[in-house]
Amino acid sequence: MFMLLPDLAVDASLSADSAPLLLIDDLHFAYPDGRVALRGISLRVARGEKVALVGPNGAGKSTLLLHLNGILRGKGRIEIAGIPVNDRTLPQVRARVGLVFQNPDDQLFSPTVFEDVAFGPLHMGLAADEVRARVDRALAMVGMSAYHERHPYHLSMGEKKRVAIATVLAMEPEILALDEPSAGLDPRARRGLINLLRDLPLTMLVSTHDMALVQELFDRMVIMDEGRVVADGSVTTLLDDQALLEEHGLETPWKEREVRD
Repeated sequence: MFMLLPDLAVDASLSADSAPLLLIDDLHFAYPDGRVALRGISLRVARGEKVALVGPNGAGKSTLLLHLNGILRGKGRIEIAGIPVNDRTLPQVRARVGLVFQNPDDQLFSPTVFEDVAFGPLHMGLAADEVRARVDRALAMVGMSAYHERHPYHLSMGEKKRVAIATVLAMEPEILALDEPSAGLDPRARRGLINLLRDLPLTMLVSTHDMALVQELFDRMVIMDEGRVVADGSVTTLLDDQALLEEHGLETPWKEREVRD
């Protein structure tokens, strides 16, 4: 079971009898050099939830996201829509989990935006008409419909992040997993990204240090530290616990604003 602060109620959609869209049970992982990154992570995310994953550098947030579609494989159980993540199910799982990396240059490698967004659907074996339709829909969802023939390496950071999101939306995933989506963005691009993520009708698990984004966009927050879940509950309640935040290297959104100002 995930951890809750004493004054937080468990949502009915996350009860033991429900069928979560994402289930992680007792997940452990160590890198080849021996560094332990995950120490018994358990997490349940219901369909339609948008969950913020926060914690200091080295907490294991990015490592956890890389397990969702099998890029990394640890010990424990992970299920996506009831499908266990294993060698046999990887194609199914990767079609259901759209992972967006922190640096969009790690995700964009084709000569044009259209080719980048079409890459996933093409490798799903879809017909050309369906591929084009998916590309059109995905670019429209991120406000980039006019960018089909643009070169990704000529785009701004904000534009690249939108195209990177479109590359996974074209796969029509059930879960969108994003690693530090607001990193490197100027205020205008950051505001556009917040509005975009708010409007997307997808289950989300988002790793971020941007506590102001967390406050504005999410209802639920999971705090990780040293490879463990140390708190899981309402954003409003957890952000009011300044001692808890400071203990795990986090700041309240208003302190972040003071630093920026």
